[in-house]
Amino acid sequence: MPNNVEKMSINYSPNFDLVKRGKKKIKYLIFHYTGMRSDKLAIKKLTSQYSKVSSHYYINKMGKLTQMVPEQYVAWHAGSSIWKKDKSLNKNSIGIEISNPGHVHGYESYNNKQIKCLVKISRTLIKKYKIKKKNILGHSDIAPLRKKDPGEKFPWKFLSKNKIGIWHNINSRECKKLRGNSLVLKINIFLNQLKKFGYCTNYSNSKELKKIIKTFQRRFRPELVDGKLDQECFKIVKSLI
Repeated sequence: MPNNVEKMSINYSPNFDLVKRGKKKIKYLIFHYTGMRSDKLAIKKLTSQYSKVSSHYYINKMGKLTQMVPEQYVAWHAGSSIWKKDKSLNKNSIGIEISNPGHVHGYESYNNKQIKCLVKISRTLIKKYKIKKKNILGHSDIAPLRKKDPGEKFPWKFLSKNKIGIWHNINSRECKKLRGNSLVLKINIFLNQLKKFGYCTNYSNSKELKKIIKTFQRRFRPELVDGKLDQECFKIVKSLI
């Protein structure tokens, strides 16, 4: 149990691998939203043996932290996933679910109590497992064709100022100037940069390509998530490498 996170409750999920993993196995921290209408429904799903999903920690609407799977066990939160050369990231990660209805049920901004709790537990886990900033990711980062969470309202920029995850170094004035300026001919260069950063860039049609670009935009350019490559996106990804 993290010793500097106050008032944490326990509600164990049956959905985890029975074999314990070593401390050195853990190198990723993955953030999710629940995509459920209420805390009650989210907890019910995460603790149901039939859902086959879980997470290590859950943050409810009021910013209360619940542990659902002990850290030494593999929780089932990431599913089919890729980051750089790692596949099926469940085995190498800790998953944190944050209560939010998601894009299907009226996506909301995360409240201050939730983010305060997230910062506390994240700092504890980062220190405990020596997790690198570049290995703090959203579910959509590791599964861009399947997932949208934690979405464009997730405060990645704020978190990066608290040394949780990374953010680009392009100033807002320059970003606005470059936004919307099309770069159709540089799509392959952009995808190569994305891949170098860590994203899986495999796609089979234009719809999937758009999803990959939107995933990047939700993370690093949330002001406009349109799936179109422009000079701003190109400049941001270059700054991240």
